[in-house]
Order: sequence, then structure tokens, then C-alpha cells
Amino acid sequence: MSAEAAVGSQAENGPPADRARTWTLALASVAMFMLMLDVTVVNVALQDLRTSLGADFSDLQWVIDSYTLTLAAFLLTGGSLADRLGRKRVFGAGLVLFTLSSLAAGLAQDVLSLNIARGVQGVGAAVLFSVGPALIGNEYRGADRGKAFGVFGGVAGLALAFGPLVGGFLTDALSWRWIFLINVPIGVVALIVGALRLRESREPAAHGIDWLGMLTFGIGLSLLVLGFLRGESSGWTSAPILGAFAGGLVLLVAFVVIEKVRGERAMFDLSLMRTPTFTGVCLATLLSNATSLAAVFLQISYVQNVLGYSPWETGLRFMPMMITLFVVAGVTGGMLAKVAPGLLIGLSIGLIALGMGLMVLVGPDDSWTAMLPSMIVTGVGMGLFNPPRAAVTIGVVRPEKAGMASGMGETFQQVGVAVGVAAFGALFHHKVVDAFAGSATGTRLGGQAEAVAQQVATGGTSTLADSVSASVLDQVTATARAVFVDSLADVMIACAVVAAVGAAIAFVFIRSRDLHESAQSEPMAPAPETATA
Repeated sequence: MSAEAAVGSQAENGPPADRARTWTLALASVAMFMLMLDVTVVNVALQDLRTSLGADFSDLQWVIDSYTLTLAAFLLTGGSLADRLGRKRVFGAGLVLFTLSSLAAGLAQDVLSLNIARGVQGVGAAVLFSVGPALIGNEYRGADRGKAFGVFGGVAGLALAFGPLVGGFLTDALSWRWIFLINVPIGVVALIVGALRLRESREPAAHGIDWLGMLTFGIGLSLLVLGFLRGESSGWTSAPILGAFAGGLVLLVAFVVIEKVRGERAMFDLSLMRTPTFTGVCLATLLSNATSLAAVFLQISYVQNVLGYSPWETGLRFMPMMITLFVVAGVTGGMLAKVAPGLLIGLSIGLIALGMGLMVLVGPDDSWTAMLPSMIVTGVGMGLFNPPRAAVTIGVVRPEKAGMASGMGETFQQVGVAVGVAAFGALFHHKVVDAFAGSATGTRLGGQAEAVAQQVATGGTSTLADSVSASVLDQVTATARAVFVDSLADVMIACAVVAAVGAAIAFVFIRSRDLHESAQSEPMAPAPETATA
């Protein structure tokens, strides 16, 4: 069949091109909304989960870690499978997995069942994260692609904005179970619409599935991420953690060797890493997400555990940042055809770094409003970041390779989140414990100081009344608050420095001339071979 005939056949079997583009953007955005909502709603419900399921601190860690591990491990696999088997088909499979596992998580009767469901949910999320941008990239070209990714990024920002609010409302008004069950009706509707409205696309000359590459990459990355996630609690030099790091590195090296040997049949085109723009956007994404998401998680902990706000009240206080993110992301799409992508991405990460640095303005006795300068500047940076990042990641390859490129880009993004939250969380924990134990109050507590310091690091000042006598409660609370805020400021400065390195990488390495012609500013018709059903 000729290319022209293939296009005609597709048009007959699916919706017209303009309608298909609209439905594709809408469905990818809805999927992203669910995924980003799920990132934020869980954090504000952890205390209710602990009470309802009788979970300990380690169990609660796995509520986050099981999702993070499978999400990071399957991103590249999801994108690669989509290129080979068909993006519509794989996207639908991801929706089914995510929806069913959300139902299972909402109905879980014990923490083990919840964590297993969360692991499966991460697999579905990985597929949707990697295939969504590829679907958009296949339908849109040139300046239109930039506008589409602006909408896509804006919806992600909207989900981040309402995540804490939705999570807080559902947890306070109904039950923590509804933070998962809310995905079920949305997923069912998305499945039906996707089956009727999406057009299929895949790599025309696709080879067989690279099973060995998938296994080595997935297991290797899982071990590496697990080492970072559990290093603080298990001990960075303990045998399990060192074994996880060693095993992960060996398997990832094996993955590189396997991909070189397989050549054209490989799941990941290693030659992409020789393209400065692709390498630059991946490294900038890693550093940006490692710092910005870690900063937000620590700030949420401060507002809840030190300032004492409920999940719903915490969500309200983060609205200035998230609404700023949403508005800026929506506007950024129109700038992609006019401003060099390296400049946009570098500027965005630079603003994120500045916003995190502004946390030094917050003092121990200040209210939450002292965080507003940091929130607003960080929100502008985060809003500027995602649309050009997504567009550039798939823009360096031919449209039929978009799934693979998107999967790799999302892998760097999610690994950045996992490593950043673990590393900067461990740094914060260490600084709080050392500062409190070494303070005059810690000396007065004597042998009790270490236990109280650990409690301050994980729970702020919210539960101190249960641990110390009334005669010293005021002094301990004042010291704990000061130590928490000072340590938070120190870690924010560290985050800002790392993010600034990411900004420099973006300015230097991301270049417009590395983009494929389908991503250039002049709109082009879709490539005929990518429309083949």
C-alpha cells in the first residue's frame, strides 16, 4: 500500500484529521490530569492511611515508593512498545491498568494490598506518561505542536494546583479511598472516547520486541532507584543498599551493551545521546525535577507539621504557586515557535532556582504568607518548563520514534523526582537531627534528645506534646520550629544550586538546529508513514 493510500485508509477508518488532533490532545491531557493529580493527592492523605490501615512509617514509604519504582522502570518500555505495537493500542492498555489498579487501591483492606495496587498503578502511569506526548507529537507539527504542548502543560499544572485541594477535600469529607476511586469514572470515559476517536500510529519499520533490553533496563533502574529511596532508612553503606546500587549499575551497563549489539532492533536508539539537545534536555530535566519536587514536598511538610494546617488548608495555601504554574504553562505554548527552546528551558530552571532560594526569607515565627515570593517565582519557573521540555524531547527524533524519545525523557523526569526527594529529604533529616541534638534544648533533654530530634525531622512540632513533659514543651517546640525552618532554608539553597547547574546545561546544550523538521516553527502536514494503521 502506498503512503497516500495508507493515509486515505486511515481517514476512512478513523475521525477526520482535525477532529483526531483535538481528541488526541484532549485525551492525552485528561490522562496527564489523572497522573499529576495522583502525584499530589496521596501525600496529603498519608496520616489517614496510617490510622485506617494500621501502617507504620515503612509501610507509608512503600505507598510512595512502589508507585515511583514501577513508574520509573517502565517509562522507556512503554514508549518503545507504543512505537512498535501502536500508540493507540498501548495507550488504551495503560488506561486499563491505571483504572483497574486505582479501583484495587481504593478497595484495599490492608497496606500490602494497597502497595501492590500502587505498583501496578505505576506501570499504567508509566505507559500514559510516555505515550501521551508521543500521541500529541504525531498529530501536531511546527507552531501548532508548541501550542498543543502549552495546553498539555497547562492541564498538568491545573492537576498540580488542585491535587492538594482535591486530596484534602476527599480525605476530610469522605475517605482516603476516594483519592484512588476518583480515577475510575474518569478512566472509563477516557477508554471509551479513546477507542472511538484516537487514530492509530506506529513506527512503519518496527522490529520485534526487545525483551532482553526491557528486562535489564527495568530491573537495573528499579534497583538504582530503590537504593536512593531506602538509603537513609537502611543505611547508605548497608549491604542491601550497596547491593542495590551495584546490581543496578551492572544491569544498566549490560543494557547499553545489549542495545549496541541489537542496533536497529534496539528499544532505545543510543545515538540520541550523541545529540547535544537530547542529552541537554534529559540532564536539565533530571536536575530540575530532583530539586523542584523535593522542595515542594518539604514545603508541604512545613505547612502541615510546623504551621499545623489540615490537608485541605494546606492545599489552599499552595494555590498561589499552582495557579501561577497553570496560567504560565498555558501561555508558554504560544512562545515555543518564537523563542529558542534552550532559552526557555534555561530561564525556567533559573527561575525555579531563584524561587527555592527565596525560602531564606521565611523565619521561625512567620506565617505561611512569608512563602509567597518563593511560591510565585517557583510557579512561574515550573509553568515555563514543561511545555518546551516535552516538545524538545520528542522534537529531536522522527515522529515515528516519538514514543521511545518520550519514554526516555519521562524516565529522566521521574528518576529525578525519586532521587531528589530521597537525597534532599535525607539531607534535611540529617540537618534537623544534628541541629536539634546539638542545641541547648537537646542538651537539657539528655538521652531523650535523639528520639525527639528524629520526631521533629519526620513530624515537625505537631506531636511533641505526646513526647516531652509540659514543663519543657514550650522550649522544645520553639527550638524544634527554629531548627526545622533553618534546615529547610539550608536545603532549599542546596536545591537552588543544583537547579542552577541544570539551567546552565539547558542554555549551553539545547539548540534549535538539532530539532527534526516536524518540530520546526513552520507547520507541516503529518508525515504519511506515521499515519499507517
